[in-house]
Amino acid sequence: MKTTAAIIIVLLLLLGINSFYSVENGQSALVLQFGKILRTDSQPGLHAKVPLLQQTLTLDDRILAFDGTPQRYATADKQSINVDFYVKWRIANPADYYRTTGGDELQAGQRLSPIVSNALRSVVSAHTLQQLIAGGQGEFAANTLQQSNEQTKALGVAVVDVRVTGIEFPDDIKAAVYKRMQTERQQQAAAIRADGKQQAEAIKADADSQAQIIRANGESAAERVKGEGDAQTAQIYAQAAAQDPDFFAFYRSLEAYRQAFGDGRGTIILKPDSEFLRYFGNPAPAPARH
Repeated sequence: MKTTAAIIIVLLLLLGINSFYSVENGQSALVLQFGKILRTDSQPGLHAKVPLLQQTLTLDDRILAFDGTPQRYATADKQSINVDFYVKWRIANPADYYRTTGGDELQAGQRLSPIVSNALRSVVSAHTLQQLIAGGQGEFAANTLQQSNEQTKALGVAVVDVRVTGIEFPDDIKAAVYKRMQTERQQQAAAIRADGKQQAEAIKADADSQAQIIRANGESAAERVKGEGDAQTAQIYAQAAAQDPDFFAFYRSLEAYRQAFGDGRGTIILKPDSEFLRYFGNPAPAPARH
């Protein structure tokens, strides 16, 4: 009896555990009964189901990726190129995804790869080699992405991104492609240098203009200070002359002698009674003339 009771308790525990399942963030869960889909749960948390009769399949809702098989394609002008690519995708409709792939990520990638490959072939065949080179890989991948999503709705998946990781050109085209790339880079470098030179000239012109303004302002300020100094000097001279005219006359004569004979080599020919020489003889003030 004890063994039977223990078995019953274990079975009840297993049934209780089997009655619940959890869904985490970034996941969806399909509730299946006899292989048929009863419902889809994408709300995170704990959910209930009928034990034993119902099973759950957890699916990843995050972005998934796979590397495509490199393919050789022919352009509109019959040039062959090899294209390497990888695909980012996610489950858009869990029910359709389960019906078409059985919920197997590997099988989904196998179903997606030819769809993307055919879209690439369609884009490549619609353009010449020169157009593909000029258009760049961005436009190339965008067109492939659009055409791929038109074919993947039935699989319950959505292609998020198609990235071309490499394009191998024919040997006779590689040299022309490299030459074109070199020319483009040289043009870009020349444009950058020209722009830099123009900016440098503008900066130099602005600096020269500011320097001229600063010099003009400095010279103006210097002239103003000099004028004020000269005015003060004249005022001081005038005040000194007014206080003692005789001494001021004597001082002015000494200044004149210093300038005339300061180097010791000056020669001046004057009359003995010249006013310039009056302090060499009689230092008394000259009599007033009438």
